[in-house]
Amino acid sequence: MIPVSVMVTGRGTVSRRLKGDYGPGRPSRFSEVWRPVVSWNLTHACNLRCVHCYIRAGARGEGELGREEARGVLRQMAEVGVPLVLFSGGEPLMRPDALDLMEEAADMGMRVALSTNGTLITEEVASRLSRIGVSYVGISLDSPRPAWHDLFRGVEGAFAAAMRGLRNAVGRGLDVGLRMTVTARNAADAAGLLDLAESAGARRVTFYHLSAAGRALGLSRDWYMGAAQYSSFVDLLVEEARRRAGAIEIETTMAPFDGIAVADRVSRSGAEFRDMMELVRSQGGCGRKIVSIYPDGTLRPCQFVDFMELGSLRRSRLRDLLDPSRREVDYFANTERYLSGPRCSTCPFRSVCKGGDRVRAYYMGGGLGADDPQCPLDTRGIAERWGWREGSAGES
Repeated sequence: MIPVSVMVTGRGTVSRRLKGDYGPGRPSRFSEVWRPVVSWNLTHACNLRCVHCYIRAGARGEGELGREEARGVLRQMAEVGVPLVLFSGGEPLMRPDALDLMEEAADMGMRVALSTNGTLITEEVASRLSRIGVSYVGISLDSPRPAWHDLFRGVEGAFAAAMRGLRNAVGRGLDVGLRMTVTARNAADAAGLLDLAESAGARRVTFYHLSAAGRALGLSRDWYMGAAQYSSFVDLLVEEARRRAGAIEIETTMAPFDGIAVADRVSRSGAEFRDMMELVRSQGGCGRKIVSIYPDGTLRPCQFVDFMELGSLRRSRLRDLLDPSRREVDYFANTERYLSGPRCSTCPFRSVCKGGDRVRAYYMGGGLGADDPQCPLDTRGIAERWGWREGSAGES
């Protein structure tokens, strides 16, 4: 995650309650490679048919972990000291024992969050989430335009159902945020979505740059923002972060180069820029400080990586699979060592950005070490402007 609001204003909402005090010059130590946040895809089942779904959700798949197996996985997470379990899917609330597993995770001392399309959060579900002590509920909403959201999510009425779920969750005092998958076709809706979030009582909006896994592989390149549109989008986020400081927290993900773009716009000195780069570096990303468990117990670097496995929790212990000495773990923890694309491998920010989104690089750029084709930044010009050299983060 790139904490845009924290970078721009020094203020956060949900993230500060989850992670404690952090910011430029005070990088977070909330999670580590060997003690990561876990995004747990509980089930393939989903009541929507999103055109970009990374897991191709629909019907419940064969071979999903049973109840006792899932409880065993929770015990392994507690053993590792996982700081946060993000229950996801498919649609996690389609799994009958999802709330029971969330309660057990909370009872084991782990923070619990829910990643959902929002359509199944009834008043009763919201009350149970509140009793469990869920730290955060993230609801997918991709536009303030109901028709566009319904089209993108594949089911008529999805927007109205998600809004009911949002109101129910807010009404029970839960920390709620919206998650928007940003494409060339809805990027102009960002400000409107922030308006909707603030009026509905949500405290955070996370903008997910469109990745390339699952059904998104079937989308044409014109779904992705070009350089000019991207620059305008970042300008908007910086402006909105200032305007909504303390009310709505803005974050982005699946594009760590956003952190470089934001720092370039708001830094006032080379020292401040370096502090911001250290913050961006500390945030982690796919496979570094966050991993994903698929419905069958397969451990992956993150939910979007469907081309690499870290192992199976049916056959191995989570602690062993997270060993930083394993090459599969090191690839995502220290990606800069493995970059081979002409831009990313020579980028002055390669140890900060880690090559952007490795999923887009793999499917759209030509392989594991390839360039992320969505990065539009003049990184050499930015480095020269701020007196940056590779490895200079953290220096005085």
